[in-house]
Amino acid sequence: MLASDIETARFNMIEQQIRPCEVIDERVLRIYEAIPREAFVSDEYAGLAYADIAVPIGEGEEMMKPVQEARMLQAVDVQPGDQILEIGTGSGFMAACMARLGGTVTSYEIHPTLHQQASGRLREFGIHNAELISGDGLKAGMAAGRFKVVAVTGSLPTYPSFLENLVAPGGRMFAVVGKEPAMTAMLVSRSAEGELWRESLFETVLPPLHNAPQPDRFVF
Repeated sequence: MLASDIETARFNMIEQQIRPCEVIDERVLRIYEAIPREAFVSDEYAGLAYADIAVPIGEGEEMMKPVQEARMLQAVDVQPGDQILEIGTGSGFMAACMARLGGTVTSYEIHPTLHQQASGRLREFGIHNAELISGDGLKAGMAAGRFKVVAVTGSLPTYPSFLENLVAPGGRMFAVVGKEPAMTAMLVSRSAEGELWRESLFETVLPPLHNAPQPDRFVF
């Protein structure tokens, strides 16, 4: 794509896809102007980087749609200095966005190839406040209350109560829960006093995380 075509596609994505879906946080909208989304996909898909689709990134995985990404970023409200856990690095785009918003990101990716590609992209853009780890973030041992933001970028068939312990006082967790065709994007917040509350944000569909805990089945 020509540079002028990319700029037009980016403008249209922000103004025709993201903003109309109640994304009004100017910090989030500006991050899409600052980080070139096409640099986080393979050359064959660069022309689709700003389309309202889930772009394939290899290993059978795909990027979240731009609207899904933006609504997640608005919900978790990354602030400078926030410690962030991302489960599912994927292309590295969301880690880059959250790092540029001022957070310190720890991101897990289960596919070694995607991990390597994302690491190279973040180095290319000079993003040093993101640690990308090759491994299963759902099984990583992490201290309780460590993170102000927990962002899960694949769906989970059951509500991830086991991740709540990672959320610090004043922190937020975003997760998409359920199975197709009915999934719910949820925001979990912990007050300064430690009280939790859960909010359903919107209906959506995301591919499931690998090794996600499955619902208990009745045995007869």
